[in-house]
Amino acid sequence: MNKAKRQAVIAGNWKMNKTRPEAKALIEQIKPLVKDADCGVVVCVPYTNLETALEATKGSNIKVGAENCHWAKSGAFTGEISADMLAEMGVEYVVIGHSERRQYFGETDKTVNQRVRAALDAGLKVILCVGELLEQREQGITEEVCGMQTKVALCGVSKEELSHIIIAYEPVWAIGTGKTATAEQADEVNGFIRSVVAGLYGEDAAQALTIQYGGSMNAKNAEELLSKEHVDGGLIGGASLKAEDFSIIVKAASK
Repeated sequence: MNKAKRQAVIAGNWKMNKTRPEAKALIEQIKPLVKDADCGVVVCVPYTNLETALEATKGSNIKVGAENCHWAKSGAFTGEISADMLAEMGVEYVVIGHSERRQYFGETDKTVNQRVRAALDAGLKVILCVGELLEQREQGITEEVCGMQTKVALCGVSKEELSHIIIAYEPVWAIGTGKTATAEQADEVNGFIRSVVAGLYGEDAAQALTIQYGGSMNAKNAEELLSKEHVDGGLIGGASLKAEDFSIIVKAASK
């Protein structure tokens, strides 16, 4: 982290977990543990939990995010939720391009870009996920994959709008597998992504951009990962569902 240049942000990605009572209980557990955090704290919850989360986080330092949004403002898209719907509720953040969306639900670099555009137009802040598959890392094309995903996702995004985006580097092989990129690997790829952004928007904009690591960051490895220059926080999966573990990661990012 380099807090002199950019904010560290820890965001929990709850995925398809927690009923409304469970969500309220978890947030109530988290609140006192992170109230003095010297970093951004976000909980990205299922659509059914958004109102519960917004109510439970009132008056706290915890922001609320959704886990996806559609690119259209409205229309015949059964089962989908628009960015405007999220913004109207008071949601501040939205995760876009998560590897599970790409893997299971047909997300492409193009639709990720369309969703980013819709989210920004609605006034939301975007947590944009990029990352390579295991075979792509083994083929030595991690930089090509992450560079392409980053460039396509940011197509049409202005330098001013970039300040409303966080990029989360999520190596697909390290999500939900228990495997974690080493701190050096995470720092190297995050640094490469920053260089791609510098090529698009200039060095100042790239240095101001928060780039998280997401891929089995947990209470045990967070401090080492967050000690690296280009790791500006984390997009946390499983550990975000345990108040104590999540708070340990927040504390590591608050140093």
